[in-house]
Amino acid sequence: MISSRLPRFLLTAVALGLIGGCGALENHYPEKGDAKPHAGVAEARRYPIQGIDISRWQRDIDWEAVKRAGTRFVFIKATEGGDFIDPNFRKNWEGARAAGVPRGAYHFVYWCRPAHEQAVWFKQHIPNDPDALPPVLDVEWNGHSKTCPKKVERSLALEKIRLMLTELEQLTGKKPVIYTDITFHKDILEGEFNDYPFWIRSTAAKPEARYNNRRWAFWQFTTTGRVPGIKGDVDRNAFYGNEGEFTGWRTGQFDIGTRRWLRPPSVPGNASPGPERKPAASTLPGASAPLATEGFEPAALGQSVEEAAADAPAE
Repeated sequence: MISSRLPRFLLTAVALGLIGGCGALENHYPEKGDAKPHAGVAEARRYPIQGIDISRWQRDIDWEAVKRAGTRFVFIKATEGGDFIDPNFRKNWEGARAAGVPRGAYHFVYWCRPAHEQAVWFKQHIPNDPDALPPVLDVEWNGHSKTCPKKVERSLALEKIRLMLTELEQLTGKKPVIYTDITFHKDILEGEFNDYPFWIRSTAAKPEARYNNRRWAFWQFTTTGRVPGIKGDVDRNAFYGNEGEFTGWRTGQFDIGTRRWLRPPSVPGNASPGPERKPAASTLPGASAPLATEGFEPAALGQSVEEAAADAPAE
């Protein structure tokens, strides 16, 4: 609350600053956009640390332009199943590294292939770079596949996931991130892997409205994003927390799955703007203006999943 003892001109200046912050919030990343913006995910723009995920479908990428647009991280498709590697993976991996965009690799799980074979395939093709982000395990049903459209029993799916998570952590020394969509989460993942960071897809509503009692670390809020340096659609993502938590995660000091500090933070941070807390007003790298808090009321954990139609599975 602003003290009534402040001079009137100072009160006016502060009020204008807050109003300006709220206006700037809608343009937090002014060089980025969305070809088909959805009102249900407008709140994603309130998160100051944002990035993208890519695969061969983004073709040639100007990584310097991507970096200049304020991109804070990128997840790059590397492998699928036990015999496929994204043909642009190496080029994208090195391009992001050279431009200074923190990058991580993801593996798309193929349910008709033994888990250990997929883990070996991933380990054979992913550079174990010390500065890389933790690896991602992409788990979703693949109903459009011509060779493996089937679903598997929940117990078998969980067994495969556990094995691959263990293998990826042994390879990199970093706790993997789990990517999933609404349908697969409801079928398989509810109540499971609660110590792991989740990267979830929700392109028509806030995650709390689609995922039952799931704490998330990354939110994929659109598949039709526009980012300088990339021609056409690209997935855009928001990180749940603040600068200190993001830096702590990257340096192995902070566990974004459990939200616990493993070592004392080297970069102080404000309260995370995640489902549990409101964001503090602050200016953070990558932002065009101070992040305003007025009117921001995140949903509480445990909110029931709405009966609205689920998003279509991502490719």
